Amino acid sequence: MISSDISDAPIGIFDSGIGGLTVYMAVRKLLPYENIVYLGDTARVPYGTKSADVVRQYSKTNTEFLLSKEVKVVVVACNTASASSISFLKKSFPDIPIFGVIEPTIAQLRSHSDNLSKIGVIGTNTTISSGVYQEKIGNLYPKMQILSKACPLFVPLVEEGVLENNLTFNTIDYYLSQWKAEDLDALLLGCTHYPLLIPALSHYFGESVEIIDSAKDTASHLQKILADRGVLNQSSQHGSDTIFVTDDIPLFKKTANLFMNTDGFNFFHI
Repeated sequence: MISSDISDAPIGIFDSGIGGLTVYMAVRKLLPYENIVYLGDTARVPYGTKSADVVRQYSKTNTEFLLSKEVKVVVVACNTASASSISFLKKSFPDIPIFGVIEPTIAQLRSHSDNLSKIGVIGTNTTISSGVYQEKIGNLYPKMQILSKACPLFVPLVEEGVLENNLTFNTIDYYLSQWKAEDLDALLLGCTHYPLLIPALSHYFGESVEIIDSAKDTASHLQKILADRGVLNQSSQHGSDTIFVTDDIPLFKKTANLFMNTDGFNFFHI
């Protein structure tokens, strides 16, 4: 068990780029007094087109950087890295809690499972080809019909801030037009970039298709881990917000400010 004297140590979160900020925002909303350090590996985005071995090495480097900031937990806010790297990271860094976004999302399906008979899963090439969502959902709910589709162009759309215009809708239609006739009950977003496209996806599929993203479920899982270990920050002051990026800071801030207020954030390039 981690000693409670590090309760004010920061939470570490990393993603390939800007998409993990959806998890960041959910964590900040649920845990306002925690200090958070976020690493966006923008120089090497997207991860979803890389091999699993390469993503594991990127994930190890990212984790090592966060550990240099003396974080008390590492959240892998990237589905691609979660699919390929969690077991590897836990073995490489056994002294600190490390978890990704997949397990909390799958667990949350229990609250929906009675109403879901057909679900679509979208993600990057690496995440979808890994079969991790298909396998885990199928093991829990063998009667559920699972469709899956890699949508690699969604990540650069988000990274460029192209969230809801003709190009956005044309790209959605390019990948998912066949699903409009499938009577989906839900669409599971297997990439933390994709929640930024929820308005466009909701418009495309309509209100009858529930959209499930991982951010809130991941934040709730994090809160439970910290509480169980007795290391929730007991401060009454708002926690600090520190963001590191491996490429251009102004571009990152410009896109981030399309969906969140970064006033008061500390930005650094590494």
